[in-house]
Amino acid sequence: MLDILKTYGMQLLIGEFPHGPLGGLSLTLILAISGLICSFPLAVLFGIARTSTIRWIALPAAAIVHTLRGLPVLMLIFWAYFIVPLMIGKTISGTTTVICALVAYETAFLGEVIKAGIQAIPAGQVEASRSLGMGYFRTLREVVLPQALFNMIPSILNQLISLIKNTSLAYIISVNELTYAAYQVNSQLLTKPFQVYFLLALIYFAICYSLSSLVGLVEGRIKNKRQFRTV
Repeated sequence: MLDILKTYGMQLLIGEFPHGPLGGLSLTLILAISGLICSFPLAVLFGIARTSTIRWIALPAAAIVHTLRGLPVLMLIFWAYFIVPLMIGKTISGTTTVICALVAYETAFLGEVIKAGIQAIPAGQVEASRSLGMGYFRTLREVVLPQALFNMIPSILNQLISLIKNTSLAYIISVNELTYAAYQVNSQLLTKPFQVYFLLALIYFAICYSLSSLVGLVEGRIKNKRQFRTV
């Protein structure tokens, strides 16, 4: 495996860049982070809508969220691959296709995370804000969302881990992320599939384990800040 890493390490890391398109692990991280960043504003809106007491807002939001959560990511990739070009009238790259699918997926799951964060805020804080003359949106903006999003940081990082793993499905439409790069390496070697894909598994494990450790540290700091505030 060390020989494979020495010979094909750069291909697994950055694809054909700078002599060609960026790929490998770098593209995997770009896909995951882009999916998280682009879905975040939509997820906040859906999280707010899911906690709304207005039925014509809450019910459509719930229907969309449950539909997206009930579909495999691979199905969302296929839909984006065929439907988005029809909607905008022109073809899009595989990378854009995958980002669109990941945004739809992450909006549903992250929206539920934010919904849970909003509901976890003590009702007394909301009532106190309203008694001070703060309206619904101001209370949401200045009291509820800052606390909810801060408390949800570990869950948001966990969603990033999930996205990193789901980017491997981009292989099916030949996006040159890490899994597809490993497939190309295996096609060149032909005789070492176990070593190549075991190395691929180790790379995914190292990334996800590192992020999981970071989540643990963040959770500890958030817990300490909560305890400090209650003292």
